[in-house]
Amino acid sequence: MNEYKYITKDSVIAEYKSTGIIFEGLLKEVRELSRKKPDATMSSGKVKIINRVLDDLLAFLHGEPEGKYLEKLDDAALPQVSDAVLIMVQFETALDAFKKRYLQRVAGEMKWITEEWIAQQTELEKRYRT
Repeated sequence: MNEYKYITKDSVIAEYKSTGIIFEGLLKEVRELSRKKPDATMSSGKVKIINRVLDDLLAFLHGEPEGKYLEKLDDAALPQVSDAVLIMVQFETALDAFKKRYLQRVAGEMKWITEEWIAQQTELEKRYRT
């Protein structure tokens, strides 16, 4: 049954979905700030908020091929807004790659390829055989 090259876990997909929504909102806001004042220095409060989300993303993206390029915003030397956008776009790209890797078309439907889903499919196949 396991014909899939890339397999993850349901818990990782749950984290991807919940954190991804928050990240998208933050990136939208930072992009808007960048349009208005790209050279402005970010406040430490903004950097902390963004880094909390980036920490959650790093928890599951660090093991992905794109993970080696990802890093949080520097909270010691506060970044300019344009620098924050650049770093956050790297995360956006990694999230897109994650989705392409694990969300596959199976029997005409898009399915997250997870260990749990494969186990469920294997069990269904066993039931149909007997």
